[in-house]
Amino acid sequence: MTALWLVRHGQTDWNVEGRWHGQADPPLNSTGRAQAQALAAQLNGTGFAALYASDLQRARVTAEIIARRVGLPVTLDVRLREISQGQWEGMLGDNVSEQYPGEWAARVADPVHGRAPGGESVGEVAARVWAAAGDIARAHPAGPVLVVSHGLALATLLCRARGLPLTEARLLIPDNARVEVIDWPAR
Repeated sequence: MTALWLVRHGQTDWNVEGRWHGQADPPLNSTGRAQAQALAAQLNGTGFAALYASDLQRARVTAEIIARRVGLPVTLDVRLREISQGQWEGMLGDNVSEQYPGEWAARVADPVHGRAPGGESVGEVAARVWAAAGDIARAHPAGPVLVVSHGLALATLLCRARGLPLTEARLLIPDNARVEVIDWPAR
């Protein structure tokens, strides 16, 4: 088992506004940069074997801020991206159910396989993120490895590590710039 230290990116203005990010690419705001700096100071001296991040700028920049402090390069992996929200990206959460009532109802009825128009399901996100975690664990079996990604993407890892169904993923979304440590099989 490899210890994976999971970090959700720092705050963006869209987090504050309640907009759905998906794979849209808004930058960190000043609070998000300060969160990343504070986390970097906390993590300094931990002795990570590697640092991986999503290529979306909010995760990549968070990882780069941490990397400067812990002295590691950032390895980007597109499989660590957030769920694609398709046509819902950039929308306020309250507006989604109003503008897409049928699609919203389908997602609520089946939270693992339901999806935004043009987007991914939670099950699809889990498959790609779990594959990335497996590859990371195999590459660094002694760990620990820092992984900077996104709320729902990380929540799928937490579900599997805790033996919970993916229907619980949205309840496990970590706060911005917080660490969750899990063990992942290096098989």
